[in-house]
Parts: sequence; structure tokens; C-alpha cells
Amino acid sequence: MIDHFGIQCTDLAASAAFYDAALAPLGCSRQMDFGVAIGFGTESHPDFWVGELNSGEGFRESHIAFTAPDRASVRAFFAAATALGAEVLHEPRVWPEYHPTYYGAFVRDPDGNNVEAVCHRPE
Repeated sequence: MIDHFGIQCTDLAASAAFYDAALAPLGCSRQMDFGVAIGFGTESHPDFWVGELNSGEGFRESHIAFTAPDRASVRAFFAAATALGAEVLHEPRVWPEYHPTYYGAFVRDPDGNNVEAVCHRPE
């Protein structure tokens, strides 16, 4: 169900060092590092992300990505969410910077969190 999850940090370098050390005994390591966000996991697919604090005072936006079985399901997620008035962050598309078949759509939930549906399979 959950594909990956992300939190914001006030000191990304300190958080990265913490998670490098704390997750290593669990078999986890850095899988991706974009400078402003770092993905940790046990394979080539990061499950847990830490990123720079960028959502203002008092609120820390979370990022939750749900696994979709196919691209049509990503589009259906997007249609259902936007029909309820969800703010569009990113319409469904391929995100080659993550990997060649990463297909995702991003919206804001009613509390302001970044919610995504993602399919890792080709069309």
C-alpha cells in the first residue's frame, strides 16, 4: 500500500547523518541524494525520504506515496482526488529523474500534505 514516505527536517545534514547511522544496522542505506532530499531504502527503491524544511512555520508537510498497480490507477486516483477539490501539485506523468518507468501524480490532501499515487511499471 505505502510506496514511500517523506518527512521534512530543520537540519538536513544532521538528519542525514542520523539516518545513515541509525538505519545501517537495519540493512538500509542512501539510495538517492538530490541535495535537498535524500532517499533511504534496502534496494534501489527508496522507501523513506528526509528533505529540507520548506513548508513554513508550525506545519511540516508530509509526503505519502501509495502504490498503484498500473498507470490507469494513477490517473483514476488523480481524477478522484481533484473531483473532491484537491489542489493539483503535479498531473500524472513519467518522472525519468527517479527512474525510466516512474509514473506518478501528486495532490494536496485536505490538511495540506503531499499525497501521491505511483506506478513503477511500464505502460
